[in-house]
Amino acid sequence: MKEIPTRYQPNDVEDKWYAHWMDKNYFHSEPDDREPYTIVIPPPNVTGVLHMGHMLNNTIQDVLIRKARLEGKNACWVPGTDHASIATENKVIKMLKEEKGIKKSDLTREEFLKHAWEWKEKYGGIILDQLKKLGASCDWERTRFTMEESLSKAVTKVFVDLYKKGKIYRGLRMCNWDPKVQTVLSNEEVEFKEEHSKLYHVKYRIEGTENEWVTIATTRPETILADTGIAVNPKDERYAHLKGKNAIVPLVNRAVPIIFDNYVDMEFGTGCLKVTPAHDTNDYEIGKRHGLEVIDSFNADGTLSEAAQFFVGEDRFVARKLMAAELEKLGQLVQTEDYQNSVGRSERSKAIVEPRLMLQWWVSMDGFAKTALDAVKDGDVDFFPKHIFNMYNSWLKEENVRDWCISRQLWWGHRIPAWYYGEEVFVAETIEEALAEAQKKTGNAALTTDDLIQDDDALDTWFSSWLWPISVFDGFENQDELNYYYPTNVLVTGWDIMFFWVARMIMAGYEWSGDLLENKPKYPFKDVYFTGMVRDVIKRKMSKSIGNSPDSLKLIEKYGADGVRFGMLSSAAAGNDIIFDAPFIDPKKQLAVKDESDNCMQGLNFANKMWNGMRLVLSWKIIEQPLNEDLGRVNALAGQWFESLLQKNIAALEESYSQYRLNEGVMGLYNFIWGDFFSWYLEIIKPPYGEGIDRKTYETAVNFFERLMTILHPFMPFVTEEIWHLLKERKDGEDCVISRYPTAGAFDEKLLADFEATKDIISKVRDIRTKNGLKKHEPLKFFVQKTDGVEQLLSREGLKETIIRTAVLESIVFTDSEPENGVAFISGPEKFYVIVEKEIDVEAEREKMTKELNRLQGFLTGIEKKLGNERFVNNAPEKVVAMEHKKKSDTEAKIKNLEEALAKL
Repeated sequence: MKEIPTRYQPNDVEDKWYAHWMDKNYFHSEPDDREPYTIVIPPPNVTGVLHMGHMLNNTIQDVLIRKARLEGKNACWVPGTDHASIATENKVIKMLKEEKGIKKSDLTREEFLKHAWEWKEKYGGIILDQLKKLGASCDWERTRFTMEESLSKAVTKVFVDLYKKGKIYRGLRMCNWDPKVQTVLSNEEVEFKEEHSKLYHVKYRIEGTENEWVTIATTRPETILADTGIAVNPKDERYAHLKGKNAIVPLVNRAVPIIFDNYVDMEFGTGCLKVTPAHDTNDYEIGKRHGLEVIDSFNADGTLSEAAQFFVGEDRFVARKLMAAELEKLGQLVQTEDYQNSVGRSERSKAIVEPRLMLQWWVSMDGFAKTALDAVKDGDVDFFPKHIFNMYNSWLKEENVRDWCISRQLWWGHRIPAWYYGEEVFVAETIEEALAEAQKKTGNAALTTDDLIQDDDALDTWFSSWLWPISVFDGFENQDELNYYYPTNVLVTGWDIMFFWVARMIMAGYEWSGDLLENKPKYPFKDVYFTGMVRDVIKRKMSKSIGNSPDSLKLIEKYGADGVRFGMLSSAAAGNDIIFDAPFIDPKKQLAVKDESDNCMQGLNFANKMWNGMRLVLSWKIIEQPLNEDLGRVNALAGQWFESLLQKNIAALEESYSQYRLNEGVMGLYNFIWGDFFSWYLEIIKPPYGEGIDRKTYETAVNFFERLMTILHPFMPFVTEEIWHLLKERKDGEDCVISRYPTAGAFDEKLLADFEATKDIISKVRDIRTKNGLKKHEPLKFFVQKTDGVEQLLSREGLKETIIRTAVLESIVFTDSEPENGVAFISGPEKFYVIVEKEIDVEAEREKMTKELNRLQGFLTGIEKKLGNERFVNNAPEKVVAMEHKKKSDTEAKIKNLEEALAKL
């Protein structure tokens, strides 16, 4: 036997095999005549480091791509990173301030971008290197970045194309403004949560009166300075007399009209609404309907502007307190009360978002949303789990979809390809093309590129990401690879970016793939598997800010990549949130909530179980023939049984794969390998101590072991590769990673049922042996009550010998009466006796049998009720009804045997 460590050492194995796979170029793909299987990675931000969400998502992708590779498909998993405009710009600004004492405002755009690219080159690839530690088998030669030249050209080309089609426009509209980052945000980048606020009740004097007032309620008194109207409902008789009158805005003493609009809710507060068109989306719409003035009282950074007249330069939240104090001095603050309301915060900076009227670039969603919705409705794209469609459908309904604001006040990102000459705008792929358009439109051939000014804004990050399934194959420039790899097979992602990214990729696929490719589906992927959120043991979302997210690399170091992969996958029921029991410290209490991860430890223990099983097999001495005929029959039957069970498990695993129920798949394999292969098959064929095993049985066992390693490889690639190579000598290039994945064949249900009965008999003999303190290797006398069923069972060649050998019995003897000193047990409908030469605790036996009898009688009642239900009997499949009748007869036989045994006691 080779010198093999007594325990599996992941750290010694993983780097070795990953380097080997890379050296052999196993992960690289080029178009050929094989069936392609393609996945594009959801590109993590270049600012990112590996967290639990990445671990889960990429483990799932790796399982799918490794299986495809084993099936002989041309597996292509394209990695890459996203430039992440806001997140990266923030990181660079912070780095410049802390390390170099430089502010962004001190730099030109070009100078800032030079620093940003340097930062990206230094830190941008960290997360991809970390994915290698997890075992991700990406085609690293294909690594893409959303701002590399080819992908940037695609973004520009698409912008120009949509502009020419009239689907991109520049318009003055109410936007979401992040005062911290100082950029607009799309609706999807704003997170709304219920927060504790205060509701201020303020009274406005009616113009021309001394003591007539209307009272409004607001959570934002600092915006009063920009009020340009008071609105009431036209049906509200309380205010009918105010038609045509004005109210005086406090402090600024501005007279504003009292307008009548159906938007106002008569039941809320006093039924009066202050209208501030510059600072509220609904107010802006009311203002448009009534021609109200728009006064922007905020600066870009959230301080009050000159237009506010009061508290100029003060932060909005400081101004809120100052305004409340001034209103109180004036006697116009009627009351202040605690209030719970929905507050929108920037997804990135967490700053409270301000509605702001701005001239921005937009994508018209007319037609796009319907395309994305119909693709899933019509079955072009399949969602897993299916219920996710309900959320998708709700988001993409016509009434819920808004035009997409795609401009951002940032420097890091794809600069908008629009150039200005005076009031004219020219959208083109290059400045030279823009100049040609400008010269033509103005009739001024003397214009030069120096006369044109490019738009300062960058595009929303998602405007490049929505092209990812096309652009990673350079599909807008050359369709050779796109024609082979597109559409991709599956996208694995979180449901939280379903609208941000998934829907938009579908939109882009239908918009451009038809122009780029002939006779190919337009959808970018056939399946979308949505993972749940990774949560801790007390069901909080894992987050660095909370302190409950473990260091991913430390987990891998402690449990091995395979242990962590197993831990993640075994916890991940399709589409549901993952309760992952990773160790973490509660920062508030400074206590270890968990020191170990049971899930990951289970994975590591599984690897060690397989390791020990391999060491056992390799320790056996090989002989040419079985020691005797009985042993030959036992080993042959065990081989037939396990082969049949293997085929059944392959079929079940394939069903789990087809529905992306990978947790069921990995746990099914775990139970099958640990329970059936190690605990039963190897135990049955294991030669007695000091004796040998015949070559045929040994080679059969090794063959089973090899096939199991291939099947398990997608889930636990490192330990399977190591065991695969230790089981026997291999030629160069003969590796588990590219071995042949087995397809499910026929299996013998009757054999499997007989063997389950055999295992139950053996287990119950072992249980009696343990409870009665009988020696493990002492052969026991064993009797079976003679019936046609048990005679048929024991007539199968090798089965009787298997029971005798594995349960360690003297023999199996048929009997028509209960033997003396026999401890009875029921297995299926049959009754068996183990002879125990010691006094039996009658009361304990009676109690045990009575408990089992009560259970069986309750079970029988349930079956009888089901069979007495005409609807069930008439509508259920014939096979199901027949199964219930069989359950009934089997249970009745068990009850009869137990009642007889109890009577004898």
